[in-house]
Parts: sequence; structure tokens; C-alpha cells
Amino acid sequence: MEVASSSSPPPQQHSLRLCRMRNSGFGDSRSFSPPPLVPFSVHKGANSGHSLYRPLILRSSSNFSSKCFFHHSKKQIPVLRHHPTRKVEFNRPYYYDRWYSQSRFYRYTVARSELAEFGNSGAALPLPVHEVIGKVRGVCFYTVTAIAAIILFQLMLVAHPFVLLFDRYQRKAQHFIAKIWSTLSVAPFVRIEVQGWENLPPPDTPAVYVSNHQSFFDIYTLLTLGRSFKFISKTSIFLYPIIGWAMYLLGTIPLKRMDSRSQLECFKRCMDLVKKGASVFFFPEGTRSKDGKLGDFKKGAFSVAAKTRVPVVPMTLIGTGKIMPAGHERIVNSGSVKVVIHKPIEGGDAETLRNEARSTIAKVLNSQG
Repeated sequence: MEVASSSSPPPQQHSLRLCRMRNSGFGDSRSFSPPPLVPFSVHKGANSGHSLYRPLILRSSSNFSSKCFFHHSKKQIPVLRHHPTRKVEFNRPYYYDRWYSQSRFYRYTVARSELAEFGNSGAALPLPVHEVIGKVRGVCFYTVTAIAAIILFQLMLVAHPFVLLFDRYQRKAQHFIAKIWSTLSVAPFVRIEVQGWENLPPPDTPAVYVSNHQSFFDIYTLLTLGRSFKFISKTSIFLYPIIGWAMYLLGTIPLKRMDSRSQLECFKRCMDLVKKGASVFFFPEGTRSKDGKLGDFKKGAFSVAAKTRVPVVPMTLIGTGKIMPAGHERIVNSGSVKVVIHKPIEGGDAETLRNEARSTIAKVLNSQG
């Protein structure tokens, strides 16, 4: 193998000389092969002996006449627009500096592609195939959701006057339509398993439902249960076309975060709904958990249950964070979701209810790893 020394020009200078000899009519053109295209990082440390790409340069220079690991036709080689001095010519690559001005991603891809032929451990291109598939599934998921929402929202509009007259607080008809919508959206992509149906109170019995919150997919999952409970949602969600309007028709309670007046109004409205026979649903963590760990529970939901003397029904949602990761709502991964409905918790003050509900949910999450 040829090794570059201080007395002999570096390997890439051999490429430069042969190229110029061929263009000027000297040398055997039959034994000439176009010089290899090497990335920017190769030239930086090619002569210092510490570059990871040095074996590639030496290998290509020793077998230059026949074994070149990356070829370009003559038409693809950029032509110099000026003629630098002889000293400058041998200290810079024969292809022009505009090769270096291309994007970092292009140079990175070229380098990794060259390494692939030599079986290097870092040769494989980092193609996030699972993310691409997840985004494709996400497009399909939201397409199905939008089509179903547009059709079923019209039914909700037609039914809403009758709902206000005969079932103003529970709104069972609207929740039945929402169940159809969520089932049509979820069924083609995710399998939902429900455990503990027998622990649900009778449909007309008011209760306070609580669960962990991992993903926006939690709402789709809970709507498939077909229970007419009222969610607590931040006000910005109501601005979404169709989805936000449907939430309004369902009787979802708006809440402005970090606004004490809005929190007080939300608390009073929940109390009023429970007293009139409706059920409410809280995510007591207050926000989605990005790492899947169970956060601290806020006291609001349990204060409503303690003051109205209704049971607290804990639920554990497993797998929703993997299906639709928090902060990456465009991705819908494949998999299954499990809903565990626990036995109702009755009696006690708000602090006791909060601790017992959180320990119940945490126990199941810890058992799942």
C-alpha cells in the first residue's frame, strides 16, 4: 500500500497530476480513472495521519488506475474558472471550492455512502424508517378523522336543539355521535383493550373520572367508551375548526391555564354539572407527561368529588404515549392501547381521595414497566 510522506505529494495530488496530464495529452489515458469524490472532512486531515478517512484515500490512490470507490464522469467534474499559481494548485483539490459550499447534509450523505462499500460500522445512512411510516400513518389517521368529523358534525348540529330541550346536562345523543367518530378514527390504526367494565357506575350515576395523561390520543381512547362525561380542556382547543366546535356541543368545560378566575369558574361549573346528574372527567396532572411518568395530581377534581359526595373512578391509560407521542401529534405509530377501569373510591376528604387515586394508577403503570 502506498503511504504518503513528506518527500512525496499526498494521494490527492496524484489525482490532480494525472488529471492534468490527461488534459494536456501526456500519460496513458487508458490507465486513467477519474479521481474519487471525497467529502470536505477528508481533506482537512488527510496528511496529518489522524483522519478516519485516511484509509479510504490511501486505498484509492494505491489502486488508482482500476479500483476507485466512487466515480464521476468527466462532465460532472466542475471546471476551474481561474488558473491559480502552481503552489496553490497543489495545495487545494482539483474540484472547485463550490463543492464545499453545499449543505452539510449532502456532504454527510456522500461520506456515509462512500464508507458503505468498506463495511465501516458507521456506514449505514441513518434513515428513520419508523418515523416516516409514523408520519404516513398520521396523514391517513387525520384524513379519516377529518372526513368522519365533517359528516358527523352535521348530525350533531341537527340534534343539538333537541339535546338542549330534553338532555341539556348529560347530552347522551351528542356523546353517542362522538363515540362513532372516535371509533371510526381509531379502529383502522390502533386496537383498544378495556379491562374493568364492571367497575363503571351506572350511566345515570354522576361521578368524577380521573386518569393519567400521556397523549392527545387519550381523548380518542376515552370517547370510545361511550360515557357522557364532560372533559376539562384548555380554551385554545375550542378554536380548532369542527373539532373545537364539536367539543362545545359536547359540553366540554373550557379552562385558561394560570388564570385563577377561569379556574374558579371551571370549579363552579363542575360542581353544578355533578349536582344535576352529569359526570366530569379530569386529567389531574394538568398536562401531558412527555416521559410517560406519572406527575403530581392537582386537588381540583377531588375537591369536587368530596363536596358533592360522588365517587371518584380512576382509570389508567397504557400505550397512548407510544401511539401518539406528546409534542409529535403528526406521528401515529402502530400498536395497542389498554384502558384499566379501577373500582370507584368513595368517602373521605379531597387529600385522601387524591392520594388513593394516584397510588392506584401508579401501581398499574409501575407494573407495566
